[in-house]
Amino acid sequence: MRYSYSLLICGLLLSTGAVAQTSPSITRADMPVATDTLRQSTAALVLPASAPPLSRRGANQTWNYGALVATAQNVARFTAIPNQPLYTFTFNSALSGSNRATVAAPQAVPLPPGYTLPITDPYQFFNASAADFRSVGYGGTLAGTAVPVTYASAAEQDVIYRFPLSYASAPDSSRSFFSVTIPGTGYLSQRRKRVNKVDAWGTLTTPYGTFQTVRVVTRIEDHDSLSAGGISQGFTLPITREYKWLAVGQHVPLLTITTTQAGAQEVVSGVEYRDVYRRISGPLAATAQLPQSAVAAYPNPVAAGQSLRLTLPAAAIVTATDLAGRRLFERHFTPRNGAVEIPAEAFGAFRGVLLLRVQTAAGVAVRRVVRE
Repeated sequence: MRYSYSLLICGLLLSTGAVAQTSPSITRADMPVATDTLRQSTAALVLPASAPPLSRRGANQTWNYGALVATAQNVARFTAIPNQPLYTFTFNSALSGSNRATVAAPQAVPLPPGYTLPITDPYQFFNASAADFRSVGYGGTLAGTAVPVTYASAAEQDVIYRFPLSYASAPDSSRSFFSVTIPGTGYLSQRRKRVNKVDAWGTLTTPYGTFQTVRVVTRIEDHDSLSAGGISQGFTLPITREYKWLAVGQHVPLLTITTTQAGAQEVVSGVEYRDVYRRISGPLAATAQLPQSAVAAYPNPVAAGQSLRLTLPAAAIVTATDLAGRRLFERHFTPRNGAVEIPAEAFGAFRGVLLLRVQTAAGVAVRRVVRE
């Protein structure tokens, strides 16, 4: 009799789904390591019609983004701390303290639109511990010297994930602050509030494959301040959200969809997924993708009667289309001091979401702009 009851209970559990796959648990072991070289593809900002809505959340979900088409590729590289005296002292020595880093990535210092720093070989430094994965600082070469930039304190470092990370994790938040002064150039600081919420787990399919994942939604609020050329100003940037699907052993998100708040709407502003090498075809295949920092449009959203400023690395052909592909204008611009101004008249009576395609000799970029 006891044996029969056991079989009955097992059958009921299986039939009700109580014995089923559970949320993956992400830990320090699933973060980047110093030998990682991971290929990532960028997809169009307009998601395929078959893509599931971002609002799909909860336990044991199925997300099929297999129809994503790569428009460009990049490689996420992670290295040991570069062997430079100031980097070693700040991020990789017994005296580094809370700034100690486990991995570095060639990555630009986050800057407000239209602002540049006279540095080369930029890095961001991260630390993975049993408790969390966080950014502990930045660095770059200035006048031949590798110069580190750290956060104001350990309590104000940017905590990207707290571990273990699973569907059972409670929401968490952090506030970070860093500043950098470049002699003869100016001052830059950034205050950030990051709020993480795990809102779903389940099966994700992309062109890279099918995986069991946990989804983290990150809300980011940034306020940048800068002083240059005798002018000081602050920027409260639009709220962004990163929808990130994480899987055990992958080291980077399998899929990240970034949105920007435009009024009461979230507008997709970036789509990136882990991938294998692909031969890119289509209109973006003729040239390489420009770095994210090379082209910025602001203000964004832009009022209907307001001109739009665009930072450009060189002379460019700028084409504006709506989401259906209808062309609003195509113009040739030569930047002055790294920027151009597109007058409000160029957009006519159009209001809504538009795409700017920037074509230069070095590459192309596509930026989404909201015109209110």
